[in-house]
Amino acid sequence: MPVQGFCWFLCCRQGFSLLGRDYGEKEEEESFELRNKEDLTSNGRSPAEVTVSQPTSIANGTNGHAVSEVSDEMKSLIIEKNKMGLEEDPELLVKGWLLREVRGSWIKQRRYWFVLSQDSLDYYSGPEKGARRLGTLVLTNLCSVIWPDKQTYKETGYWSITVYGRKHCYRLYTKHFNEAVHWACAVQKVIDTKAPVETPTQLLIRDIEENKFNPEAVEHIYQHNPILKYTQSPLYAPLLPFPYGSLEHTYHSGKGYGTVRDEAVKLFNCLQQLESAREPVPIIQGVLQTCLDLRPLRDEVYCQLVKQTSCTPAPHTAAHLRYWQLLTCMSCTFLPGAAVLKYLRFHLKRIQSQSPESEMDNYASFIGEALEKTKCRECVPSWEEIQMLMSRQEMLCTVHYPGPGSCQLYISSHTTANEVVRRIQEKLGLQQSQNTFALYEQNAVWEQPVVGAALIADILTRFENFSTKESESGSPVKLRFKLYCLLDADSISVDSIEYLFLFEQCHEMVVRGQLPACEEDLQALAALRLQCLIGDFSTHSPCPPLDELFPSHMVEARVLVALSAPPALPPCQVAAPDGPPTQRFPAGLLTGALWSHATTAAHKQKVEQDLRLLSRLKEEAAGVMGAVVERWKGLAGYSRRDSMAAYLAIARQWSGFGCTLYEVDFYISSTGSFSQKLWLGVAATSVSLYRQGEAEALESFPYGQICSYGVSDSNTFKITAGDRDLLFETTKLTEIMQLMNAYFSAIRRQRGKGEDVGITVTESTEVGFHCLAPTPTPTLLELPSHPV
Repeated sequence: MPVQGFCWFLCCRQGFSLLGRDYGEKEEEESFELRNKEDLTSNGRSPAEVTVSQPTSIANGTNGHAVSEVSDEMKSLIIEKNKMGLEEDPELLVKGWLLREVRGSWIKQRRYWFVLSQDSLDYYSGPEKGARRLGTLVLTNLCSVIWPDKQTYKETGYWSITVYGRKHCYRLYTKHFNEAVHWACAVQKVIDTKAPVETPTQLLIRDIEENKFNPEAVEHIYQHNPILKYTQSPLYAPLLPFPYGSLEHTYHSGKGYGTVRDEAVKLFNCLQQLESAREPVPIIQGVLQTCLDLRPLRDEVYCQLVKQTSCTPAPHTAAHLRYWQLLTCMSCTFLPGAAVLKYLRFHLKRIQSQSPESEMDNYASFIGEALEKTKCRECVPSWEEIQMLMSRQEMLCTVHYPGPGSCQLYISSHTTANEVVRRIQEKLGLQQSQNTFALYEQNAVWEQPVVGAALIADILTRFENFSTKESESGSPVKLRFKLYCLLDADSISVDSIEYLFLFEQCHEMVVRGQLPACEEDLQALAALRLQCLIGDFSTHSPCPPLDELFPSHMVEARVLVALSAPPALPPCQVAAPDGPPTQRFPAGLLTGALWSHATTAAHKQKVEQDLRLLSRLKEEAAGVMGAVVERWKGLAGYSRRDSMAAYLAIARQWSGFGCTLYEVDFYISSTGSFSQKLWLGVAATSVSLYRQGEAEALESFPYGQICSYGVSDSNTFKITAGDRDLLFETTKLTEIMQLMNAYFSAIRRQRGKGEDVGITVTESTEVGFHCLAPTPTPTLLELPSHPV
C-alpha cells in the first residue's frame, strides 16, 4: 500500500506539472551556476561567454592517424583531473546539475553533476571535491549537438539537448530553456575549436598523391595497408569521417535511413552482395538511390569501390567485374570531390598499366571518359540504362514527331535535349529553318517543353518510374519533337516536313479548344482533317472518334445548357399559386420511417440524371459528327496537300495564329482593371490577352513597348509595358519566361545586333539584365540565363 501511494503521488505531481505548463503557469526563473559568482571575469561575463580558445592538448583521433577510443593524452588528462578535483581545474567551462536519460532502468532520468572542459563532457556523482567520475564523452570535431525542441518539452516537461560522440550519446534534460541553450552553445563552441579528424584512408590517399611518381613507394603503401585492398570481411566503420549522429539526412527520414555513418557501413555490405547476386541491377539501383538522397556518401562509395577493385585475388572473374560495373554507373551519375577524384583517376591509370587489354582496362577507359562529361543527375539511372552501362553501350531513344512519325537515336548518359534537337534537325533537313524547335514531354492531357540542358537519360528514368500509372491510365508519356517559336510561318514550304509540323500542332490547338472559331468553321476544320487523314468519304473507311476532330468541351457545354432547365417537382410537393413549392405533408411526418426510402430515391435519381446526361452527350456528338461527315462528302477530290492548305487558311483568320496560349487564373493591371480565367498569348511580335473562347484580344503589347518582365513570386508573372504594371497569376511561370526569352533572343539575332532592344528580364529581386546571353545554336530551345 505505501508503494502504491508513493506512485500515486508521483503521477499526480507530474500531472499537475503538465497542467500548469499547458495552462500558462509562469516558469520559475531559477538561475544556474556556470562558475562561482566570484569567478566572473573583470568585464562581468562568465567564462562560458568568453570565446573558447584552441586547447593545448589533443583529443582522441586528431593526431592524424586513427580515431582511437581514448588517446594517451586524454587518459593522462582524466587522471590529472581526478587527482586535482573539480574546484581546482582551471579548464572547466560550464558545470551544473542535469538529468541524463538512463536506459535499462525503471527510472528513465537520473540527476548528475555535469562538467564541460576543453576536451570532454564528464559527469560525476556530485559537485563536491573528490566526487566519483561516472562517465566521459570525448569531444572531437565529429561530435554533434541537437538543440532543444518544443515537441520534447510538450511531451516530457523538460528541455533536452543531445550530444553525440563516437561511442556514447548523452541525452540531457533540464526544466529551464535558457540553461539548455547555454549548454548547447558551450558544447558546440568546444566542438568547433577542434582540429579536423582524418581517417587512415584519407592519410593514405594523401601519401599516394605525394608519391604518385614513385611506383615502388606506392606499391609499398598498398602492400602494408590492408585498408586500401580488397576484402571479403565486413566493414565496421566508414573509410571517410562522418559526424557522429549526424541528422543532415532528416529530409529523407521517411525513406528509413539511419545515420550517415550507419548507411556507409550498410552500403559496403551491399557492394559485397554484388559478387553473388543473380540480378545485380536492383542492388546497383539501390546504392545509386542512397547516394542521390545522401550526398556525403558519394565519396565514401567511390573509396569503397576503389578498395574492392585494388589487389583483387581473381580480378578477371564475373563476380569481381560487378564492382567495375557499379563504378561505371557511379561515374555516369555523380562526380566525387576533388581529392577523391584525383585518387580515382590515379587508380584507373594504375589498373590500366597493370592489366592492359583486359576487361578492367576497358572499364577504366570508359570511366575516365565519363568523368569528363558527367554532371550531377536528377534521377537514378533507369533499369535499361544500368544494363547498357554494365556492357558499356548506348541506349536507344524514341522521339515522336507531330502526327504518327517517329525516329530512334542512340544516346549516352550525358546526352542533352539540345543535342537531340540538333541531331533530329540534321536528320530532317531543318538546319536552315527560321523557326526554333524543342523537345516536349507529352501525353494525352498535358505537355511541357524540356529544358535544353536537361539530360535525356533523366527524362527516360522519369518515364520508367511512372510506367505503372501510365499503363493504368492508358496515356503513356512520350518525347515529342515540335515547333517551339513560330517566327516566320509564311516562309515554310508546303512540301516540307516543317509544314506538316505546323498543320499537326495547329490541329492540336483546335482539339484543345485553343483556336477561337465559330462552330461552322470548327466543323469545316474537322472535315478537312478527315479528308487529310483518310481521303475521300467511304462508308467502309474507319472514322476516328469525334474528340480527335472537334473540341469536346463545346459539345459538353451545349448539353449542360440544355439540361439546366428547372427540374420537375417531386411527387410529394405541389407548387403554390404565388409562392415557392410547399410540401403536401407536414414537416417531420413519417421522417424516420421514410428515411431509407428517401435515400434510395435520391440515389436512383442521381443515376437517372447521369444516364440522361450520357445519352444526351451521345445524341449531341452524333449530330455534330453527322454535320462533319456531310461536309467531308463535299471535299471529294481534295488531295492531302490541298486539305492541309485549306485547314491552315481557316486557322490563319485568327489574329493570334502562331502564338502559344497559357491559362491565366487572375489578371490585374496597375490602372485598376482585373479579370479572371484568361489566355495569355505569347507570339513572335507581341504578348496578348484573350478571354477564353473569344477571337479578339482584350489587350496586346508589342515587344517594343515591354520594358521588363519576370517572376515576382511563386505564382505571379509581371510585365511592365510603358507606365503600366501587369500581374498574371498562373502555374506556367517557367514556360512563359523561357518562351519570351527565346523570342527576344530571336529578335536580337534577326536584327544582327550585339545588344538587346532595351528589354529587362527581372526576377523576384527586381534585378534586370539588359543584355540577353548570346546563343550559338539559334534553332534550339532558348532558356533564361538565370534561375527562374
